[in-house]
Amino acid sequence: MKTILITGADGMCGKAAAKVFVNAGYNVLKAGKAALDITDLNKVRDFFTQNKIDFVLHTAGYTKVDDAESNQEMAFLVNAEGAKNIAIVSREKAIPIIYVSTDYVFDGEKGSPYLASDKTNPINIYGASKLAGEEIVKKENPMHYIARTSWLYGEGGKNFVSTMIFLAKNQKIIKVVNDQIGCPTLDYDFIEGLRNLIERKSPFGTYQICNDGYVSWFYFAKKIFEILKIEVELLPVTTEEFPRPANRPKFSAMQSDIPLRNWEDALRHYLS
Repeated sequence: MKTILITGADGMCGKAAAKVFVNAGYNVLKAGKAALDITDLNKVRDFFTQNKIDFVLHTAGYTKVDDAESNQEMAFLVNAEGAKNIAIVSREKAIPIIYVSTDYVFDGEKGSPYLASDKTNPINIYGASKLAGEEIVKKENPMHYIARTSWLYGEGGKNFVSTMIFLAKNQKIIKVVNDQIGCPTLDYDFIEGLRNLIERKSPFGTYQICNDGYVSWFYFAKKIFEILKIEVELLPVTTEEFPRPANRPKFSAMQSDIPLRNWEDALRHYLS
């Protein structure tokens, strides 16, 4: 039985990964913040020495997009330096690594779904820190998968779906941005895509894994309320009308390299 280490195991993506890989028959080694300080190289080395590991799924990350603008040092410490430590030690131990990344490495100016080979150009600190992590992992461990995903949601973590449901219980009118386009992706589908990468022994490199199709945040919210039969006044607004500390790409939809179901089907399954 192969052992997969999941960093960031107390996060939304990490929790989903643990369930998927346990169900698939793997021995799962879960490491949250308390168990593994990824920003300390010596602690990472000690952890890897003390445990038998066949594969690393590095989901740990600083994911607060807006907060990253005023916490640049922390974003890069976790998303770049932390990734570097995991990549260095996994290389030393000859262990392959999957680094979870984001559509926010793109600037959103292409106007059509991005390919994994397209030029990156992040427009916020979060995206820049994740891109730095990508580049460091590539440099430090040749046995790598860079796995970008988009607009992730699921159980066990704050996300757009849970936020919309919360707002609907507390507000009669909800304003949602209608000029930012992306690919809503269910965390379980994303993780199944990662498992597919591993089990079919795909060539190492950069991949994009997201549910099929793309939509604006406004229409994503509209579909959530439609499925749940929640009656609320939903108003579309522009990015300019709803300013946030971090810039967002206007069109960050990606072409998935692993075929996944349509985003509406995934959302309906999740909400049911």
